[in-house]
Amino acid sequence: MNDDRPNPDKLLQAIQQSERGSEKGALKIFLGMAAGVGKTYAMLEAAQKLSREGEDVVIGIIDTHGRKETAALLKGLKIIPLQQISYKGSVFGELNLEEIINTKPKLVLIDELAHSNIPGALHAKRWQDVVELLKNGIDVYSTLNVQHIESIKEFIESITAISIRETVPDSIIETANFIELIDITPEELLERLKQGKVYLGDMPEIATRNFFKEDRLTALREILLRYAAEKIDHDLHSMVSTAGRSIGWKHREKLMVAISHTIHSQKLIRTTRRLAFNLNAPWVALHVADGSSLNSFDKEILSKNLAMARDLGAEVIVVDAPNVAEAITHTARQHGVTQIVIGQMGSRFSLDSLFRRTLIDQLGANSNDFDIHIVRKTSYEQGNEPLATPYRGLFYFVIFILIILIIIFFSKYTLAP
Repeated sequence: MNDDRPNPDKLLQAIQQSERGSEKGALKIFLGMAAGVGKTYAMLEAAQKLSREGEDVVIGIIDTHGRKETAALLKGLKIIPLQQISYKGSVFGELNLEEIINTKPKLVLIDELAHSNIPGALHAKRWQDVVELLKNGIDVYSTLNVQHIESIKEFIESITAISIRETVPDSIIETANFIELIDITPEELLERLKQGKVYLGDMPEIATRNFFKEDRLTALREILLRYAAEKIDHDLHSMVSTAGRSIGWKHREKLMVAISHTIHSQKLIRTTRRLAFNLNAPWVALHVADGSSLNSFDKEILSKNLAMARDLGAEVIVVDAPNVAEAITHTARQHGVTQIVIGQMGSRFSLDSLFRRTLIDQLGANSNDFDIHIVRKTSYEQGNEPLATPYRGLFYFVIFILIILIIIFFSKYTLAP
């Protein structure tokens, strides 16, 4: 029997070589479904254990949110003073990146990975600080809520109806050496909220009216558990690929998403990112500049879309071509793409569109080399598309009848003696 599975000994050898060859620090993320599940507490407990074992552990930044049990776990751990930054007449404390690098501890604890730094800090985002510490060979423990993962942000917003402003690129989570799932039931979390163990003052009542509802927390917990399962599956595939590269294995799938200057493209990017992650496949983000004139707003959205794709790990390609469909198929074949993701076509009307095949039609006629995924638009995206009409089919029918009547009318008078 022909068994093309990798040899277990070669797999282990490849993993060990990869670990030995890395001089970067190790990242461990304590991941939960929402504030108050115990991520910071679990991180501090793990740090105290290491400290008792003689490890050099320091605190970079921790927010106890006034929780006494959490604050008690700070005892005995060295705290790096925060960097004081003046902004708009106030002084804020941010992670003192330079001091931590100079101190060179074995492990540093950094709370709230998705935090946005105050203008004036070295980096705009705290996760960027973490990346720099890892490059300097310093291990990092950090905390994160599942709703702040970039690729599933939009999905969670649709469930919770709450805008999520701060996100962390998936690539950061995927490169983490360890992820510890901090899981409690929604009932337990709501009970903690009532007891004042999550927020102080009148915040528990405000939270209960908004984010902290049992149905939302149940959905978040399911997303968290599903994401963790996908991460484990992805890691196993990565191990196989690591060993497989030494015997000439190649990716069986490669994805490409076609993006434009619309907000809908952001959903396409996140969808492709999730598909690529689940398939453990590389992916490409393609923009075809077809010569259309873009205003400043369109250019800004396009720039954001390309940056998002790049941050989420795509190979970004921009080509100039008058025919979008031909450029997509040509680029797909050139890069060995097996699956293409495109957005649902808009319903803008023009006389030209009556006789012109849509992008989906053109791609479908030349799709023997790859599969095509069409991602629908949300009601919000459709509502923001100018000149949209739900009666396009009826309009076409009326136009067709008018053309027939005109032909009959002119035929009658042309053939009259």
